[in-house]
Amino acid sequence: MGKIGVAVCGNSGMDYLSRDKEIEIFRSLLVIEEREFEDFIDINADDFYKQLDENPDLDIHTAQTSTGYLVNLYNKMHEAGNEELIIITISKELSGTYQNAILAAGMVDFKVHVIDSLSVSYVEALMAITAKKMADEGKSVEEIIKELEFIRDHNHIFVAVDTLKYLVKNGRLSNASGFIGSLLKIKPLLEISKNGKVESLTKIRTTKKAREEMKNRFLEEVKGKDVIPFIVYTNNREEMKEVKAEYEAAGLDEVLLIPLTPVVGCHAGPGTMGVGYIERH
Repeated sequence: MGKIGVAVCGNSGMDYLSRDKEIEIFRSLLVIEEREFEDFIDINADDFYKQLDENPDLDIHTAQTSTGYLVNLYNKMHEAGNEELIIITISKELSGTYQNAILAAGMVDFKVHVIDSLSVSYVEALMAITAKKMADEGKSVEEIIKELEFIRDHNHIFVAVDTLKYLVKNGRLSNASGFIGSLLKIKPLLEISKNGKVESLTKIRTTKKAREEMKNRFLEEVKGKDVIPFIVYTNNREEMKEVKAEYEAAGLDEVLLIPLTPVVGCHAGPGTMGVGYIERH
């Protein structure tokens, strides 16, 4: 069986985690006031959120990894001895990265398997970590993909934002129509849905109540399940350490703290927090 290479997009937050250095990361671009920054390489999460905090009207947008860059990455991985590649991306509903990865796969003459995580953040990261571990153990591509599909289909992330301004501005909130007229006044509880979209679960007036609702729903949903729980933070790490302690006091095992990368964070905005889980077998 030939060697299998693994790559994941930077929206996974893999740059901020301890990882196997053979897992390749391809990153999106953050464009701030018309200047391009490669996520993590040119700007890290703390610096980005500090800028956004100081200037909420900063002109920011993002650009996904280009097809040409991905073709070069695939070739580099192939030349390093990988006969087949497994490429994991952010949900295609949140970025064009998946489509570019598919296009690039059609431009090389070896097997590239592109997996849409239907999610973001630690869900993607765990898929990449799992794929690399299984590849090192000599598992087949089919076995690895089956396990990645299990992770893809057995997770849930809830999200609470301080403002809908960024999600609406960037077109990332798929069911925003119900909020017309009060978009910036409410603090809805959101989720990454099963089809990989950011959708609203319920309208709430304060961030505190949104977080309470999130905690109640989360604890109810994981009851009786063996899960890996995690909290995603933006510019609020210290506050999220306290939230982590709350969740652990409610009976959860070690809750991971995961930073939301600048490219994803520019769509969610400062003050965003998420809580999610991935089921174990």
